[in-house]
Amino acid sequence: MNTFFALGLGALLGFGVTALLGFIMIPWLRRLKFGQTILEIGPAWHKNKQGTPTMGGLIFIAGTLLSLLVVLISDRVMGGDIVLGGNLVRSAMYTKLFAGIFMSLTLGLIGFVDDYIKVVKKRNLGLTVRQKTFMQLLAIIAYLGSLKLAGCSYMYIPFYGVTGDLGIFFFLFGICLIYGATNAVNFTDGIDGLCSSVTLTSAAAMIVIAFMRNNLGAGLLAACLAGACAGFLVWNWNPAKVFMGDTGSMFLGGMIVALAYAVDCPLILLPVGIIYFIEGLSDVLQIGYFKLTHGKRIFKMAPIHHHFEMSGWGEKKIVIVFSAVNVIGCAIGAALIYYG
Repeated sequence: MNTFFALGLGALLGFGVTALLGFIMIPWLRRLKFGQTILEIGPAWHKNKQGTPTMGGLIFIAGTLLSLLVVLISDRVMGGDIVLGGNLVRSAMYTKLFAGIFMSLTLGLIGFVDDYIKVVKKRNLGLTVRQKTFMQLLAIIAYLGSLKLAGCSYMYIPFYGVTGDLGIFFFLFGICLIYGATNAVNFTDGIDGLCSSVTLTSAAAMIVIAFMRNNLGAGLLAACLAGACAGFLVWNWNPAKVFMGDTGSMFLGGMIVALAYAVDCPLILLPVGIIYFIEGLSDVLQIGYFKLTHGKRIFKMAPIHHHFEMSGWGEKKIVIVFSAVNVIGCAIGAALIYYG
């Protein structure tokens, strides 16, 4: 199958399947009374979101995976192998792709359990921090272990080249990076359409980067993810008819990380996911400063998108500006890969 046709088909199917599934899944979530509970510490105007169906991440998870499956099967029927592409190490290419998907699904399952406890069991905080961290670390270590076994415990660094086997540093660095990145994506899911829009820009950049790194399988996965995020925005744009919940944000975090590792350059997450980094950093700074000063704050509210909300910015404006900033980061990331 022609590469550009495969990428376009993946994106189109991701969009179409996700957008259409909304007609089925949203009424179903509403009937199950899987409605969002708004925290008292949040902005007062968020109270009108009370009861909006959550766990909507199930919609774009299905859209991403179904579109990927259709294109992969079609490609194989036509005698191609887009995952292998022009590379010769079959086991490594397949491990990068499918181990990343499995990790993302595992993280999404952790988010689903958290959402279920919040919504069905009426425990507003869901899983404890320790419980969630323990399960996340198991998923991350299993993922890194699979990459190690496939001989992928190296890293591409722009303007430097490919490192050798990083040994134990591969695990130490990976655990810190993946745990921080996935939770930063989770922090970004705070207002209608923000996480979906930012992830759409990041996934689009990863299509280009995967092409430059000769990993067409990762490019296809990124295309399916970008299409699914766009399809979800049909329902998640302000005013949102459904929220992705931790089910969706944890899955998206895993996917963006998996794409970065698939192209052998996890460091590319910093520019390509600059908004995630800013969101996560704002929360860490707020908590640290609050404890050090015994009650003072840097921001009106963290993560930082809430600061802008409380400064008078509308949700649509925040989404547009934050997405534009992330596009700039994506352009920088693509340039680093190209020139580096």
